[in-house]
Amino acid sequence: MRRVLTVIVAMCLAAPVVTAGELAGVTMADSVKVGDASLVLNGQGLRKKLWIKVYVAGLYLEAQARDAESAIAAPGTKRIVMHFLTDKATKSKMDSSWREGFEANTPGAEKSLGPQIEKFIGFFGDMHDGDEIVLTMVPDEGTTVALNGTVKGTIEGSDFATALLKVWLGSSPPSDDLKDGMLGG
Repeated sequence: MRRVLTVIVAMCLAAPVVTAGELAGVTMADSVKVGDASLVLNGQGLRKKLWIKVYVAGLYLEAQARDAESAIAAPGTKRIVMHFLTDKATKSKMDSSWREGFEANTPGAEKSLGPQIEKFIGFFGDMHDGDEIVLTMVPDEGTTVALNGTVKGTIEGSDFATALLKVWLGSSPPSDDLKDGMLGG
């Protein structure tokens, strides 16, 4: 009996506990359903610029990944949720940040993905405290962009989806803390 109890306790301690993620006052669901795909919250990170908390980003994957390469290369549906914490994210700052993120992490992106990047950037204006961007990447369908629950459009191409993921998970993310958080660190 004691041996059985020891095994049960060991199994409980080894089992991953999945709960809703909370960071900087933002709570994200531990899992979401996209079509037939069930996604789990891989991790959350906080984007700070100087002392300003800009947004919390959550990465959802079909199976958890702890390194960037695995997360980017993972087959299936992926989602990034950005929940804004400031009114200082103006359109011009956001546009500049998007372009910088694409170029820093996918060299030549402006040339090879220029029309897709411009379409993507065109979906956004000034971002305000409480605004939420949901970016859902579905294989063979594209990247659907929603702002505050309203679908703005879909951008086709797995090359765009990969470049978009690399904005946060590439070699030059907005911050290492943000990237590490999204990877469950």
